[in-house]
Amino acid sequence: MSLTPKTSPPRTSTPSRRSLLRALGGGAALGALAGCGVPAAYVAPGDRAAADLSTRDKRLMFANWPLYIDTDDKNPNRRPTLEAFEKRSGITVDYVEEINDNDEFFGKISPSLMNHQQPGRDLIVHSDWMCARYVRLGWVQEMDRAAQPNVARYLDPLLRSPAFDPGRKYSVPWQSGITGIAYNRRKAGREIRSVSDLWARDLKGKVTLLSGLDEAFALLMQGNGVDITRWKAADFDTICDQVERHVRSGQIRRFTGNDYTKDLVSGDVVACQAYSGDVIQLQADNPDIRFVVPEEGAELWADTLMIPDRARHKANAEQLIDYYYRPEVAAELAAWVNYVCPVPAAQDVLAASKDKESAALAENPLIFPDATMRKRLAVARDITPKERAEFTKRWNGIVGL
Repeated sequence: MSLTPKTSPPRTSTPSRRSLLRALGGGAALGALAGCGVPAAYVAPGDRAAADLSTRDKRLMFANWPLYIDTDDKNPNRRPTLEAFEKRSGITVDYVEEINDNDEFFGKISPSLMNHQQPGRDLIVHSDWMCARYVRLGWVQEMDRAAQPNVARYLDPLLRSPAFDPGRKYSVPWQSGITGIAYNRRKAGREIRSVSDLWARDLKGKVTLLSGLDEAFALLMQGNGVDITRWKAADFDTICDQVERHVRSGQIRRFTGNDYTKDLVSGDVVACQAYSGDVIQLQADNPDIRFVVPEEGAELWADTLMIPDRARHKANAEQLIDYYYRPEVAAELAAWVNYVCPVPAAQDVLAASKDKESAALAENPLIFPDATMRKRLAVARDITPKERAEFTKRWNGIVGL
């Protein structure tokens, strides 16, 4: 097993993830899918399953983001952990890197799901805030945890029960990460320890924030001391007021998607909202770039596996999910993608690696957060359908979307 780290995938595509209103053209589509009460597109539990062909049809279709699985050093078309699963299970996996944006893929698959049709995919990966929408709409199937002993045993306790899916009945994290602050220590001339440090006078015009509402709001609330597991609408209004003030003063240079990395590397930006996995890669070329979980806390998020309604290979998909929760498999994947591993037990596997680079990753708190960091991490409660239209309108007005 080779555990050599590779380039990690972007947390978001560029441009940054758009709101559902913009992705679907607004108006009627948004109202139908995310209106108050029970949406017209809601699927009742009894209508979610179809005949499972897994026993006689040993295959599945797995849709994921680009660059989000390990590949072979010499042949990027080969995926070692996936090939090992196919050999071990006898299941053929059609792995497709077709998810480039949460809203875009939601729009692609939603016609089938809202019309109770087979989606053509047995396993999909979305960010938790989008997973919340699928769960509310009844567009994903409850998993059989009896068939997933590794998930039950090894899933990180911090990720076990998000507000949108208590007990993780419908979802399982693929990889996780932290939204915190990245900064250039040499250019800043000091340590940055809190969100409030972004508003220091000497950083005027040298700060960027993430443009996506779902990506940006939680960390900013934490800077105000808010418990993001139970934040209120008034907390959102407060951060919008603050951000508007910093835009007017010129403190904030711009709002970004994943292209904040370019600004940080070029030196145009000294401090910014950032994703932990990106910074690991930046540090390889520039040790002055640091990542900090602010003293007030940071958001822990996940990109998450779900089995959509009427998927025809549910048991096969559940088997693949459980395979990736084997610590040795999780370790190989973590060494390649460099995001927070949702299987803490994989840390011991990496630590025992004969490869020095891989062994060093076991000590990296951005892959395996230590006890001190874990105390400052929280999973934000999701934005409700009722809140989303109003919040998106205000946030996009500030950002200029």
